[in-house]
Amino acid sequence: MSMINNKTIVVSLVAIVTLSLCNSLVAQQRAMIDKVIARVGTETILLSDIESQYSYTVAQSIDVDPGLRCGILESLIGQKLIVHQARLDSVVVSQEELEASLDFRIQQVLRQMNGDEQFFQEYYNMTVNEMRENLRDDLEQQMLAERMQNNIINEVVITPKEVKTFYNSIPTDSLPFLNAEVELSEIVVQPEVNEEERSKALKKIVDLRKRIVEGGEDFGELAKIFSDDPGSAAQNGNLGFAERGTFVPEFEATAYGLKKGDISDPIETQYGFHILQLLERRGNKVNIRHILVKPEITQADNDLAIAKLKDIRADLIANKLTFTEAVKMHSNDKTPSYNNNGMLQNPNTGKTSFETSELPYEIYIAIEDMEIDDISEPLDYALPTGETYYRLIKLRTKTKPHRLNLEQDYSKLQQFAKESKKSEYFGDWIQEKLKITFIDVDEQYFDCPKLAELIN
Repeated sequence: MSMINNKTIVVSLVAIVTLSLCNSLVAQQRAMIDKVIARVGTETILLSDIESQYSYTVAQSIDVDPGLRCGILESLIGQKLIVHQARLDSVVVSQEELEASLDFRIQQVLRQMNGDEQFFQEYYNMTVNEMRENLRDDLEQQMLAERMQNNIINEVVITPKEVKTFYNSIPTDSLPFLNAEVELSEIVVQPEVNEEERSKALKKIVDLRKRIVEGGEDFGELAKIFSDDPGSAAQNGNLGFAERGTFVPEFEATAYGLKKGDISDPIETQYGFHILQLLERRGNKVNIRHILVKPEITQADNDLAIAKLKDIRADLIANKLTFTEAVKMHSNDKTPSYNNNGMLQNPNTGKTSFETSELPYEIYIAIEDMEIDDISEPLDYALPTGETYYRLIKLRTKTKPHRLNLEQDYSKLQQFAKESKKSEYFGDWIQEKLKITFIDVDEQYFDCPKLAELIN
């Protein structure tokens, strides 16, 4: 039976929490006499489950498929089938895992609202705790289904013979044309603040604190004028509600040591000097505002960083140390590549390969004429915070534009083949369980063509 499409199931599982928020709003916007529309083993599907997803989809779409409700029910049957089987197989989600996942999702929404729970309540017409309870059942089912699905597809292994068979099954004119790709490593050096500029910044933050504590000036107004953190400066220095683990250690230790209204002594972090004020504390969360003063990096500081990288490059070329050794000795340990021996990771894919079109312009130009294992001259490295670091780039691998083939792209083909096998394996599992699972559908959905075979 081919009525359940496992791609639909996966997409539905990803969307379930968003739809749960919609469920809550739809339920409040209109009263609806609910009833059971379908049973899948021990699980039930309610009319409200279908209607809330229908309303959400219609609101997001211009053209609505006439068979949308049938498609939603088909997808829900697939989800409930997986959850039912998960319960039969004693797959469990612990309360600790569920609570952590609920926390994560609620915090995601709150962060977009600058931690304002009052605004949250006004927007969703329910408190944070009420929303947690509304999400709980849907989220637990999502987590059960994902765990069950992972248990099933984790059994799948792929052999070299299967990779070759998969490749040969693709018509030659259907093989994709791949752009040039590279793998890169980096060594990143942060210019060091000289003592004179550090002293100037420290004096400035001390003076600002004195103006607030002794002179009675408004913290928020001074933050707007003098803070070097533009995001929070526009909000009177306010960082919103945040829980433990959000800030760097020195900042967090100070924040959680304050009493409401207290203004901290100046502290130093990797960003510069701060003074903090605790606005409010709710359990494990604090609402903090701060003023940041960054020591100025002079051209002389930049020149020293560049000179340091040139010396490192000379040592690498002379084989006085390996690239990995140089990373551990000299690269900034706050950069993501540091823990990957300098290897850059593509933020779009999570892999170490980049299409050349994805590279920053300065890197693309620098490596254009480089050979494998060549190391660039020092390059500017602009951070989102506005600071400039410097780095060396090593070209690890490079491919020219080409059509997908076994010789150059075996690892990609292996992944494609495995995903295809997982999809087929999971689809077969769904079909087998459909045959042996009790499924009953309300008569109002008898005209859904793909559901006909399921109706008892």
